[in-house]
Amino acid sequence: MTLHSTPKPQTAPGPLLQVRGLEKRYGSRIGCTDVSFDLFPGEVMGIVGESGSGKSTLLNCLAGHLTPDCGQVIFDTRTAGPCDTVTMGEPERRMLSRTDWAFVHQNPRDGLRMGVSAGGNVGERLMAVGARHYGNIRDQALDWLSRVEIAAERIDDRPSAFSGGMQQRLQIARNLVTGPRLVFMDEPTGGLDVSVQARLLDLLRGLVRRMGLSAVIVTHDLAVVRLLADRLMVMKDGRVVEAGLTDQVLDDPQHGYTQLLVSSVLQV
Repeated sequence: MTLHSTPKPQTAPGPLLQVRGLEKRYGSRIGCTDVSFDLFPGEVMGIVGESGSGKSTLLNCLAGHLTPDCGQVIFDTRTAGPCDTVTMGEPERRMLSRTDWAFVHQNPRDGLRMGVSAGGNVGERLMAVGARHYGNIRDQALDWLSRVEIAAERIDDRPSAFSGGMQQRLQIARNLVTGPRLVFMDEPTGGLDVSVQARLLDLLRGLVRRMGLSAVIVTHDLAVVRLLADRLMVMKDGRVVEAGLTDQVLDDPQHGYTQLLVSSVLQV
């Protein structure tokens, strides 16, 4: 008699990031409060709102740059499973930021070593996770410079010799070379010319999809989230006032503040 084993049903992957009741205050002023959401593998979450809405405070709390006053930021680590990064030790959090996390700053100078060559900027992140073979490091740097459309002959140039758009592309290469699973982006196209923005957005969209990255993107530009984000949260005065699928929120906004944001874009 032949025994046939019953195949196990495939379960959907759990959240990569779980945020629960996050709050940050600056004295009596609310930075962000009562923020909760799940982010799944390969999903991009956009956070929009006017200046002072709390979106950057929230992003910095998620990325460990600020310590929230209460709440949890639970990340599904490769080795230990879901862990609260708020209570995680500093060495563990620092290693997480070098490996599974990446942070793309609005001003690329904040995310680059301006006195180090383009190749050195990419190589530094590889060395931080244990790479030591110079030839391999340089080859990977060349590969990533090509991915972000920087010519190979610029590998030994310093970022100060690059345009703003090239600096931003170099910062992206530096961040993604170690294959992170979660990327935080703070106004990644802010301050760039419209034509440069469009090229960078197209590049980002391709990289995010090809690498299956999860990302949290903060921006005031609704065109950026429509192009990149699967889901959207709208913030005002430190609180999330509306959330849902990006197209649904932008095409049929329910909250008055979201309606105002959308209509202001349409009137431009």
